[in-house]
Amino acid sequence: MAENNRNRWLILLTVIVGTFLGSMDQTVVSLAVPKIMLDFNILTSDAGWIATAYILANAVFVPVWGKLGDTIGRKKVYVWGFSIFIVGSILAGLSWDLGSMILFRVIQAVASSADYPTAMAIIAVNFSNGKERAQALGIWSSAFALAIVFGPLIGGPLIDTFGWRSVFLINLPIGLIGIAMALTFIPESVSDRKSVSFDWYGAITLGISLALLVFGLDRGYDWGWTSLPIVCAFAGSGFFMYIFYLIDSRHPEPIIDFRFFRIPAFVFSLVNNFLIFMALMGGMFLIPIFDQTFLGLTATETGLQFIPMAFCIMLAAPIGAALVGRLQPRYVIALSTLVAGIGLFLFTRLDVRSGPLDVVIPLVIMMFGMGFGMSQRTGVIAAIVPNEEIGSASAVLALVRNVAGAFGIAIFATILNISVENNMLALSAHSVINVHTPAVIQVASSLMYLDAQILAYRTVFLIGSIILVIAAVLALLIDVKKSMDGKDIVL
Repeated sequence: MAENNRNRWLILLTVIVGTFLGSMDQTVVSLAVPKIMLDFNILTSDAGWIATAYILANAVFVPVWGKLGDTIGRKKVYVWGFSIFIVGSILAGLSWDLGSMILFRVIQAVASSADYPTAMAIIAVNFSNGKERAQALGIWSSAFALAIVFGPLIGGPLIDTFGWRSVFLINLPIGLIGIAMALTFIPESVSDRKSVSFDWYGAITLGISLALLVFGLDRGYDWGWTSLPIVCAFAGSGFFMYIFYLIDSRHPEPIIDFRFFRIPAFVFSLVNNFLIFMALMGGMFLIPIFDQTFLGLTATETGLQFIPMAFCIMLAAPIGAALVGRLQPRYVIALSTLVAGIGLFLFTRLDVRSGPLDVVIPLVIMMFGMGFGMSQRTGVIAAIVPNEEIGSASAVLALVRNVAGAFGIAIFATILNISVENNMLALSAHSVINVHTPAVIQVASSLMYLDAQILAYRTVFLIGSIILVIAAVLALLIDVKKSMDGKDIVL
């Protein structure tokens, strides 16, 4: 069926449109936040909920959509998700205050979370040949890089010319094109297993657990990691995750099939994905702050530095996909992770005298490594589970990456601030000020604080690179016994 489908490359183009739109929306909305703050007369802490609400809802519903796609039809779920996303975008563009904006962003996020698991499953089903599948997954993954490039290029002029509402309303024409393509080119596919009942209790408990986890990670630094609300959030997350495990381990059609975790290659692939996304998302979060705080770059100049990185991903992904069948996936994944770690380590040389190339070159190396192993890192998951479980398995992968990103940002920000405090104490203890006039003391204190911050950034990037080296070593344990043309795992 799928392998003989002559429209499979049009199917790939179709899901790329959807992935690009969802990813670009996240990019351009961040550019619009300052204008939204002025219009709604809200503080930065309040505006943070625009992103937090989106992250929470997106993380919660990814596994649900993945399972629904496997049971009631991937095309059906994909089209419904796309349609709801357009409605949510229009409503967000018409929002009148922070409350309405948060509500409509949640609708957007719920719909957007349908894209990753269903798109990956659609690609995997329609590209059954291992090498073609890896190439298709690599090309599809490039849509994320395209969104990074075109998000600022499209969003900036839209906001400046038509206002912040335009970044939501632009999703309507693009979305209608995407829906028309989906209805025309994507064939319906469902799991071969007959659906008996959807695991609603599992979905609810998993949703509560993930919501509490992401909430705790997102607010932990602002409210304090040992504050009562954050401790309760993490404790509640663990409790509901345990309840979810008890439910899903007994349900005939679980949201997450825990038998996946009996497959060593699946487990180590998730570990690699978690570590690399934690390190890279944490590092990427800090680069714009460093650029604008210490190098004096504008937001536009900072955005331009990321363009070579994005094109590097698009170049590297097909190269990695071309190695399918020539090298075992674990070697490609390990090498790509190590290269990404080298790129992240190069950021440890940054200081206030750094120029644009001191940022661009490490970014290019880091993202070449990321892109080089992208299709293999994703393709392994599709290769080692049965076709009827691809949607659920890819949802687990998406979930792990989302949580890893939240972990990376939260942990790296915390390490940065702790390092600044420790460095400041150390510098103060080992510094001697010979002239004790207020002006000199103020200058000396400012210089010590600047040095403490620079050293703290270097510490964070060093820790991130060490994490990636560990991830590269663990990637060697991803032992796929059979070629990607078939499955050797029976659940």
